[in-house]
Amino acid sequence: MRIKEILTGKKEQIRQFIRFCIVGTVAAGIHYGIYYVLLKIGAGHNLSYAAGYILAFICNFIATSYFTFLSSPSWGRFIGFAGSHAVNFVLHIVLLNVFLWMGMHELIAPIAVMLVAMLVQYTILNFVFRKK
Repeated sequence: MRIKEILTGKKEQIRQFIRFCIVGTVAAGIHYGIYYVLLKIGAGHNLSYAAGYILAFICNFIATSYFTFLSSPSWGRFIGFAGSHAVNFVLHIVLLNVFLWMGMHELIAPIAVMLVAMLVQYTILNFVFRKK
């Protein structure tokens, strides 16, 4: 009986991670789209990246609550989500500037940043949204 419970739990973790990837892909698309448009109209890298991040953050919180972790949004979860994203945002900006400094193209660097930061964010959010 215990083995069946463990296997069922593992399957749900896999489904949860897949949902996380779907939500993250949509949020990354929003983020990158805003970054691209603002960059093309002359905003700097950091401003364009930050604006995209903030707008994607709003969509991401709602989708992460309802779809990824199958829970209702709450102020406590919002604070935890915002805290995890504050850490994540710093990681994003640092990585973006490091990748640009290393000579990575300005349209490729954000994609590399998002890939690197994804696993860190999932780990933090799994803790924030874990059902008690």
